[in-house]
Amino acid sequence: MKLRDILIRSKIGWREFIPAFILVVNSFSWYSVMSVIFTRVINNLQITITETFGLFGAFYGGIAVSAILGPFLFTRSRNYSLLVWFFLGIIASLLFNLLEMGIYPVALATSLFQGISIGIGLPSCLAYFADLTVVENRGFLGGITYGISALAMFILVYASSSIESSMAILALPIWRSLGLVLFLFFMRKVNYQKPQTVPSYSSILGTRKLMLYLAPWIMFCLVNWIEAPLVERMFGDFYNFVISAEFAISAIFALVGGMFADLVGRKRVIIAGFILLGIEYATLSLLPEMLMSRYLYMILDGVSWGMFSAVFFMVLWGDLAENNRKEKHYVIGGLPYLLANFLSVLVKPYIEIINVNTAFSLASFFLFVAVLPLMYAPETLPEKAIKDRELQSYIEKARKEKEKYA
Repeated sequence: MKLRDILIRSKIGWREFIPAFILVVNSFSWYSVMSVIFTRVINNLQITITETFGLFGAFYGGIAVSAILGPFLFTRSRNYSLLVWFFLGIIASLLFNLLEMGIYPVALATSLFQGISIGIGLPSCLAYFADLTVVENRGFLGGITYGISALAMFILVYASSSIESSMAILALPIWRSLGLVLFLFFMRKVNYQKPQTVPSYSSILGTRKLMLYLAPWIMFCLVNWIEAPLVERMFGDFYNFVISAEFAISAIFALVGGMFADLVGRKRVIIAGFILLGIEYATLSLLPEMLMSRYLYMILDGVSWGMFSAVFFMVLWGDLAENNRKEKHYVIGGLPYLLANFLSVLVKPYIEIINVNTAFSLASFFLFVAVLPLMYAPETLPEKAIKDRELQSYIEKARKEKEKYA
């Protein structure tokens, strides 16, 4: 099925969907490069480990707190809030020189502001995307949007690593400004079919359906970011090639995962991703020295990350929000991933004393266990949509068979 056909059948025009596409692609790639440059600058500072933890803590703490408070602080229209967020991002991108000054209180305040500039608008960005899509085709559109985002991340991160730090820092506000200009040019006001209610965080967390998806997602984020420094130590120089290849693989399988999420449902795609992750860590634990196990890890990790990115980042929380305002659902869904990044910072100084084989075995076990709540989770894609797709596929096959023997 062609993208144009999907947009038409969803009653979404190109000019209506493009602003959401631009917003997500620019924001995800900007955040990725921002994190890479921030980590590079902090690691180059002549400061103690405790001070390094403090700067990373301020950065990720700023993301978390601002994301939680964002739906309350940005009480005006979503378009206005997103424009404010763009300007905050441009200002934060210009502040890296303050980090390099080496004055710790200034660096701490700058780290906090940069975290705030990311977290305060990211849930609104994804809610904007969800409101411009319908549940039946959100997976495909989310997959293609994240796939392009992943390619943009790879190109920008690689480019920023290949040039001088000062040039990379200069390019960051330019990229964010370009996103602002394009968003303003294509921006359209989203017309809701009916007024959206604003649920509280407590009411959302009290929903059984959400918790059955949130628990495995938290488990995955914890395992992934705790194990990442161990994988880097084991792979050595080969790790950089693995990360680059995974970007390409995940970009492709974000689209594949999004398509299957619309065809067979979100839950089946998520379960398949957890099984692949469990297999890759089990293989590393059993065959740590074999090159084949490392290539298998690279492929399976890229495939599962692509599928998870389409479903967990783009689709699932918008589905669960239904006709309510979606920002808080994306906050709850996004915080485990954002905060788990900080775990890698905490674990990295101690990786030499961790038994790698035991860690990978435990990771595989917990990933397989994480599938259990999903067995009881209801599907967020309407059953009618799945049956309609199956019927359409059957009719198409019948038509081709008829033409063959006509």
